[in-house]
Amino acid sequence: MTASTASPASPASPVVSRTLHGNVLVVGIDHPPVNALSVDVRRGLVEAIEAAQADPAVTAVLIVGAGRNFIAGADIREFGKPPLAPLLPTVCNRIEACPKLVVAAIHGAALGGGLEIALAAHYRLAVRGAKLGLPEVQLGLLPGAGGTQRTPRLIGAAAALDLMLSGRHARAEEALQLGLIDRLGATDDVLGEGLAYVRELLAAHAAVRPTRAASALSDAGVDAMRAAVEAARKETATRARGLFSPMKIIDAVEAAFTLPFDEGLALERRLFVECLESPQRAGLVHAFFAEREVAKAPETKAATPRAVATIGVVGGGTMGAGIAVAVLDAGLPVTMIERDDEALARGRAHVERVYDGLVAKGRIKTDAKAAALARFTGSTSYEALAQADLVIEAVFEDMAVKKAVFSELDRVCKRGAVLATNTSYLDIDEIAGATSRPADVIGLHFFSPANIMKLLEIVVPARVSADVVATAFELARQLRKVPVRAGACDGFIGNRLLAVYRTAADYLMEDGASPYQIDRAMREFGYPMGPYQVVDLAGGDIGWAARKRRAPTRDPRMRYVEIADRLCERGWFGQKTGRGFYRYEPGARTGAPDLEVEAIVEAERLRVGISARSFTDDEIVRRLMCAIINEAANVVREGIALRPLDVDITLIYGYGFPRYRGGPMKYADMLGLPTVLAELERLSQEDAFFWRPSPLIVKLVERGADFSSLNGTAS
Repeated sequence: MTASTASPASPASPVVSRTLHGNVLVVGIDHPPVNALSVDVRRGLVEAIEAAQADPAVTAVLIVGAGRNFIAGADIREFGKPPLAPLLPTVCNRIEACPKLVVAAIHGAALGGGLEIALAAHYRLAVRGAKLGLPEVQLGLLPGAGGTQRTPRLIGAAAALDLMLSGRHARAEEALQLGLIDRLGATDDVLGEGLAYVRELLAAHAAVRPTRAASALSDAGVDAMRAAVEAARKETATRARGLFSPMKIIDAVEAAFTLPFDEGLALERRLFVECLESPQRAGLVHAFFAEREVAKAPETKAATPRAVATIGVVGGGTMGAGIAVAVLDAGLPVTMIERDDEALARGRAHVERVYDGLVAKGRIKTDAKAAALARFTGSTSYEALAQADLVIEAVFEDMAVKKAVFSELDRVCKRGAVLATNTSYLDIDEIAGATSRPADVIGLHFFSPANIMKLLEIVVPARVSADVVATAFELARQLRKVPVRAGACDGFIGNRLLAVYRTAADYLMEDGASPYQIDRAMREFGYPMGPYQVVDLAGGDIGWAARKRRAPTRDPRMRYVEIADRLCERGWFGQKTGRGFYRYEPGARTGAPDLEVEAIVEAERLRVGISARSFTDDEIVRRLMCAIINEAANVVREGIALRPLDVDITLIYGYGFPRYRGGPMKYADMLGLPTVLAELERLSQEDAFFWRPSPLIVKLVERGADFSSLNGTAS
């Protein structure tokens, strides 16, 4: 701090300090951990501006943040509570209206309301490493303190819409190029750089410059603005189908060039309140909190992770290669094991193909590809894993094959190495039994493509040690995955719920709904794909193998629909064979309805004596959601999932559940658990075994509680 001439100003808020540096009042925000815009911060900022205006010794104001950030956004501790004055729009307008020069000096994060504060200042400086963004769309909101009006006036409608609709963060260098900031600091001394910039502006007699008067919109022209808005509407209608706030953001930005500034602010505020009151906002806020809570497993608090510097991957197929890429992207070396040289060459080719695709799309440079591949080695001998700290098995989903692999790993791996299986369904305790060290064996269930999909189910078998679980969570952090702790059972959390979802869909199909109507209804609900599109994408043979494996232990009370088996018996496994529930033209990833499939469905109905009946799309959604919610309650009741929020994150990140609905458990709470229970009781009159209400739902309804009461969070 350049404090040689600094002196404390008049008393300030506990989280907003005021220090006079010559004729510059430095307003410092110190509200750990991220300088969020709490009511005390908002009040302190207004008081600081008023103090500067009233003090003849002050010529200019510099707003800076303490710690690692400028202002990272709203205070999440105030979410869901009645708003307290001053509201953020009032603060921003007060800053902009100050007759003395106001400069924002940005380091770290200036996000959401934090960036809106900076936009209200007359000039903006950022140091390298700063990131600026308006990510409110991710919470079902829009910038509500002038962001939709000031941003396009500074950088134009197209660039403003890109920032707001994507929710992405712009680095300081890009922000300068866009015109979001006026100066890029030469050093990382944000206070020193800020003071130097203010003094330079004062020496040049720079005018107070309200952002509302910025000219990017007028410079670009109305036609260009209108074209940008219409292009955004068209793209958003497809990309953000079903979402509420993106179209409201576009409406607000349009107002920036069709309405006077103050009328645009008023419209922005009305649209903000509409978003605030939307159920989507509640779902997205819940998902925001839940994503942060899932990493807090008991073992992460009780144990220290083991050191992991080298990783082995057994299996070079699509999943093994994807896992290898995820590890390489984290900067760790990978040794891949395959059964022979030919298979190993295919595995390496799978890895190279991923990087070639990234290079072709311009996402990485060729030298980044070369650096990643330099960390990749392969072998046909398990001895190559002798010094690996962690090994991930990703071979065929067969218990005998996996036990053979783990027997070899037990033989060659050093003591203390973590041995992980990527199994989707199988009993990890049985797999661990193939070793002399079951305490070192854990499940790491990746989702395909493993280098892209963010979910990682960390499956905790009975005998695993706490530090191995902690190691798995630390690895997930390094791989930038969203980890969810799951207990060991058939299918864990996600695939167990997927199986029930599919079963309920099969009942609907056999009872009269077509697979194509079911898929359409679930897409309209918000899933990117319907259940039968997913079957075709994954490969019908995978589910067929699982059904045959479970057949000997299937409860005789369980109704079993054989339609999918009839397709598999014909070799119709989905996209990879050109036929499944849909028919695929060569090279096509989108299928067309198949009359032969509908004939097979009808023949199966006749065989089992079912007369087809019609279902509305709403009935389809209601049944499938009740099936998922009911089984999810059993998963929580049995301790397979720690909390309802763990189920929500699993379904959102691994299975395409619409994020804006918050996950199945949050969705159930928004419907009302008494409503869900009543529907389950009605359906149980058709099939008492499948639709038996979970005892957990019954218990919560009796207590007048819901799933959120089991999360231990405010969401």
